[in-house]
Amino acid sequence: MTQSDFLRYRQVHLDFHTSEQIVGIGSEFDADAWAQMLADAYVNSITCFARCHHGMIYYDTTLNPERRHPHLARNLLAEQIEAAHARDIRVPVYTTVQWDYYTAQEHPEWVQVTPEGAIVGQKPYEAGFYARLCVNTPYADFLKAHVTEMFETLPAVDGFFFDIVGDQDCSCAACRREMLERGFDPSNGESRRAFGRQVINRFQRELSSHVRSYSADATIFYNAGHIGPRHWEAQEEFSHWELESLPSGGWGYLHFPLAQRYARTLGNDCLGMTGKFHTSWGDFHSYKNEAALQFECFQMLALNAKCSIGDQLHPTGRKDQSTYDLVGAVYAEVEKKEPWCIGARPLNDIALLTPEEWTGQRLTPETLGAIRMLTEGGHQFDIVDSRGDFNAYRVLILPDIAPFDARLAAKVEEYIAQGGRVIASFEAGLKADGSDFALTAWGVEKTGDGPTDESGALVRGRHFRSGDYVDYLRAEGSLARGLRETEYVMYMRSLPIAAGEDAEVLASVVPAYFDRTWRHFCSHRQTPSTGDMAGPAVTRQGGVIYFAHPLFRQYNQNAPRWCKLLLLNALDLLLPDPLLRHQGPTSILSAINEQAAHKRWVVHLLHYIPERRGLDFDVIEDVIPLHDLAVSLRMDGPVKSIRTAPEGEELKFVPVGGRVNFLLPRLNGHQMVEVNLA
Repeated sequence: MTQSDFLRYRQVHLDFHTSEQIVGIGSEFDADAWAQMLADAYVNSITCFARCHHGMIYYDTTLNPERRHPHLARNLLAEQIEAAHARDIRVPVYTTVQWDYYTAQEHPEWVQVTPEGAIVGQKPYEAGFYARLCVNTPYADFLKAHVTEMFETLPAVDGFFFDIVGDQDCSCAACRREMLERGFDPSNGESRRAFGRQVINRFQRELSSHVRSYSADATIFYNAGHIGPRHWEAQEEFSHWELESLPSGGWGYLHFPLAQRYARTLGNDCLGMTGKFHTSWGDFHSYKNEAALQFECFQMLALNAKCSIGDQLHPTGRKDQSTYDLVGAVYAEVEKKEPWCIGARPLNDIALLTPEEWTGQRLTPETLGAIRMLTEGGHQFDIVDSRGDFNAYRVLILPDIAPFDARLAAKVEEYIAQGGRVIASFEAGLKADGSDFALTAWGVEKTGDGPTDESGALVRGRHFRSGDYVDYLRAEGSLARGLRETEYVMYMRSLPIAAGEDAEVLASVVPAYFDRTWRHFCSHRQTPSTGDMAGPAVTRQGGVIYFAHPLFRQYNQNAPRWCKLLLLNALDLLLPDPLLRHQGPTSILSAINEQAAHKRWVVHLLHYIPERRGLDFDVIEDVIPLHDLAVSLRMDGPVKSIRTAPEGEELKFVPVGGRVNFLLPRLNGHQMVEVNLA
């Protein structure tokens, strides 16, 4: 199977969650006209529905006729597959897993149960189909039989998109019984969740084996709305990753780059997924701004993912030409850009260690702050977890949280010994018990826990609305480049440290007169600084720079520019020759990919600006062109030519001291630049 057959660049995910109370389902569907509309919009893959969250089936089922939508007018899925295949459009099949309204009503014994004995998710008198089903019940057998029938009755099955497959925390009778049999404590939340993870892994392993017994080529994906460290354990059960990430649907504009910069390190092919909706799934008759859809798809290409755009078919099956005019306008451009994306691998200087494996949060504030700062600084980076290959990167960043067990401490120590550089902040690098730092390479030692608030809770690293517990930072030398000769407020309190005798102090902590409490306060917010130095805030020992403050969490909270400058200056000390520099605004997103087969690099430059124009989410409407953008690349060898892609405009370049400099005349949204190697 070729790469283009396996996972294509221009997909649509066609939702069809349709109430059993609506009549005339598919009554206006014209398969040929529908498939031609897709082809005209440059779509070459579309996920179509076998069974939806309502529990309704959309093909002629003999196994479960009671689940066939009662008002379905035709063998809809079969017609979709045949018409799409006639135009060489791939059709993965969608079926739901943990959300199924019909099944939850007919088999309440298959619904997940909370420790308090309640339904997990949807309650009986709430609108929706969100009660979660347990796959540790006979429901799993139903799903296998459902898959078997699709293979045996549909014209062809290219693959499966199994939706809503998340870790379970279930206390149903079946789960409690097995937990006791296997030595888990059902009353203990941690034990119960560990068991639930094993249940999902086993379910995915068995269902993937079942699918592969019918087809070795069928693609398989289990959707939980995010790809993260959790997926290490079961990645063999996935043929690829699909990253559901609708910026206006609750994910935001930082989720996709976070998830994709991690997912692409795991070895599977990646497919990004946004939506054509103004908001999110089920937003009928709404249309995303074209500039926003451009950015979301072009960012996928820049970060090594193929594209998928979510849509929802009208219950009657009528065409929505307006949607495919929008999709087609963007996918026409994607098709032109594909030759510079196929087989490309990212080039990066930096590995950013995600705290997700310790916190369990998908959007960890530390990672979000780091993504913003590194992107705004033009740096090239991946996101990794503690199992990643640190040695593939020149700098490792540990943002605010990274408890070191013996394995991780030894891995980082070896990385440093081999010449790797490290930036760590706040509690990153502490031993698991928090007593002190695990490695002497940090050049600091913990001297205490810092103050507590009125309730006795530690205040370090926390955000207080009125700046109750702050300190200040004064940087010196190269770390202070771009800063004024003064101290800057650090809204989140630092970890108290002392510098070792071999460590260089790059910045100092300056205390406030006192903390803000009802007993003593000053003005509206934090108390001003005393102006006195009171210990190290930033240190350097060899190739390790350590920040005592939660720099990344702070930037995510309210984006102090001085925090970003401190990080970028620290990177300049450890990484004076980054892969890419540009002289454009911080709103540029840059990426470098290598196409070894073509002996070229492809530089992606994007300039789209999300704005919070309404209360709910950011939007992109206007594309603001940039002119005469100066770009500099670190090159290991000579360059033969540089030209824009796909336009082919030759650009003059100047080799200087191991770098190549060129000027891009115009950046209008997204521009690829082809750097041909000699």
